[in-house]
Amino acid sequence: MRTQVAIIGAGPAGLLLSHILYLRGISSVIIEARSQSYCEARIRAGILEQGTVDILRAAGLGARMDREGLPHHGIDIAFDGGIHPISIEKYDGGRQVMAYGQTEIVKDLFRQHVDNGTVIITDAEVTAIHDIDGISPQILYRREGKDHTLNCDFVAGCDGFRGVSRKAMPTSIRNDFDLIYPYSWLGILAKATPMNKVVIYAQHPRGFALQSMRSNDISRLYIQVDNDDHVDNWSDEALWDELDVRIGVKQNRGEIIQKGITPMRSFVSEPMSSGRLFLAGDAGHIVPPTGAKGLNLAIADIALLSAAFIDFYCAESEVQLQEYSSRALRRVWKVERFSWFCTTLLHTDHRHSEFEKKLQRADMDYLLSSDAAMKSFAENYAGLPVEILPDL
Repeated sequence: MRTQVAIIGAGPAGLLLSHILYLRGISSVIIEARSQSYCEARIRAGILEQGTVDILRAAGLGARMDREGLPHHGIDIAFDGGIHPISIEKYDGGRQVMAYGQTEIVKDLFRQHVDNGTVIITDAEVTAIHDIDGISPQILYRREGKDHTLNCDFVAGCDGFRGVSRKAMPTSIRNDFDLIYPYSWLGILAKATPMNKVVIYAQHPRGFALQSMRSNDISRLYIQVDNDDHVDNWSDEALWDELDVRIGVKQNRGEIIQKGITPMRSFVSEPMSSGRLFLAGDAGHIVPPTGAKGLNLAIADIALLSAAFIDFYCAESEVQLQEYSSRALRRVWKVERFSWFCTTLLHTDHRHSEFEKKLQRADMDYLLSSDAAMKSFAENYAGLPVEILPDL
């Protein structure tokens, strides 16, 4: 089999890239290690930047999002016994964010691919990527006990942090930067009406907490826990009680349908391309979930990468492909900084000295009392601009 762009990974990044290429008449094949049902069931991010919403709409994928998504004009921060609003709309030129789950985006994309007739090979394990420095890379994969080869012009690695794509980057040029945080998130998905119309981030002496949502009927909530904690240590009642204490507002309780612990890390791999292999999304970088940037950062990568492929095939120019890594990384590091800032601002680090605790409190006081600080926060939360967008 041969295609123009081979895409590894059927998450939102890989699926969106394939769809945008289809719109411009560029062929692609997606290879995914898991089943379609598994991909559609993965519970991940749920807050979309304004730019992400705009890209999905431009690609013809906004109908259900606009119908069922929940626009947010700001966020609330629970601190020092009060709830403090930050208006994104006021401080960032009328922009906003949207609550719409990543699972729903993936479902929308799979349905679109059925209409497009594009090829998605699921339950296929990629075993090797060859000849990325040549003009015809090869992807070797195994499916149903048989080995197969996919030939292509380019490889887009959208297969996440543990995928094979980053490992195929030459070790002689690859530099990884990693930061592990001394806490994790214990998250729940609950059949409960969100008690607040916007996300609440809570800084509390007992630890961070977050109240978010996936719909008008489904709440997504988190509390900070130690890295060695386990979900079995928390009964449903104990979790609800802790959320009430840390957020400072009694939550609407309901059946908890999912419970899990998410470790916190920041990670960047440089460069994000080598030869004809290009990384996008979690294959090239990880952000802690504070600030809701992981999915949005992946979509920004895809905007740049799809524009570069369109430039190559439609304008016969390699300039954007050659500049993809540097363009992407400029934005990646800014988003990493914002995610790190939100994480260290809002979490309780028991290793901190009293001096460090006072500085953290001063940072929060400044954010909540300064128009300049709130404007900067709103700009980053609603999403930094992407240098180049695909021509759709």
